[in-house]
Amino acid sequence: MGAPAAPPLELTAAEVDALRSIVRGDTGEQRSVTRARIVLLAAEGMANTHIARHVGVSLPTVLLWRARFADHGLDGLEDAPHPGRPRLYGREARDRIVAETLRKPEGSVTRWSRARLADRVGVSASTVGRVWREANLKPHRSVTFKYSNDPELVEKVTGVVGLYLDPPERAIVLSVFDATQVQALRCTQPMLPLRPGLPERHTHDDQRHGTVNLFAALSVATGRVTHEARERHTGADFLAFLKRLARAYPKCEVHLILDNVSTHKAPAVRAWLSRHKRFVFHFTPTSASFVNQIEIWFGILTRGAVRRGSFSSVEELTSAIDAFTRPWNDRAAPFTWIKTADQIVAKATRKPNENSGAGH
Repeated sequence: MGAPAAPPLELTAAEVDALRSIVRGDTGEQRSVTRARIVLLAAEGMANTHIARHVGVSLPTVLLWRARFADHGLDGLEDAPHPGRPRLYGREARDRIVAETLRKPEGSVTRWSRARLADRVGVSASTVGRVWREANLKPHRSVTFKYSNDPELVEKVTGVVGLYLDPPERAIVLSVFDATQVQALRCTQPMLPLRPGLPERHTHDDQRHGTVNLFAALSVATGRVTHEARERHTGADFLAFLKRLARAYPKCEVHLILDNVSTHKAPAVRAWLSRHKRFVFHFTPTSASFVNQIEIWFGILTRGAVRRGSFSSVEELTSAIDAFTRPWNDRAAPFTWIKTADQIVAKATRKPNENSGAGH
């Protein structure tokens, strides 16, 4: 004969309401919902084997939580304390570790290490590491930032972003940049190709085979790029590139977005502009070249054709840039500008928090 069925659990009305609330809740943990369902089904008289199949757990699990509820009620459905050694250091020690980490070390030391801070606070280095992980503190990392101090920041950002979001009718908007001293580098040994489980590998040292200055203009409306490589980076070279743009866009008004390098303001350039009124310059703020769209294209070019290339001459480097740009123009599409001028100005003028330790 089989074992007799377990008698139904007896629940009070308050316990039934509490268990049903757990089952219906949207934010409860799944394990709590499972335990509540086991108890409710057991109260309805369902056999333990049927409860296990219905809930999707093992029979011992059903027996465990029936017994825990029978002995301790709702409190029995909570997790029991886990065994193991208790923490040696409490909240006060963790708070002190965090506070000391946010302060600059005394003397000539510029940052905390786990061992150095452990000696300072009187805990183990592993405790310091654990607290750093919990608080997402990484004293070994450092990043740079730069705020523009251009007195015309707002006006310049507003003008440039206006060209992106609301360009003039029947006018061309070009984003222009000069990449100076692009190096033709050749690896001293042949690169080792990509393999499953292994990245592409190359030597850490290079042979230098000259440099080239790359002038480029990105059409904001189409994404197409006009570029020219030149040996030098002077006002005369930039003027020659301007004349090439004048031939490429012969009749319409042309608005150029540029940074503040001296070649863009050379006397010969200014004189040319005075005779070609359809060309209008819009300068980005100092320390804010990120508002120039062509910076995005130069990043794509660098990653796609230059950084991992190996070039024995400037001619090889220039050919690689040409070979990259031709298919780019064949499938060109404009970048989508999202940020408004107000959003950019708010970020570009943001000052470090007074409590961030910037004054150290």
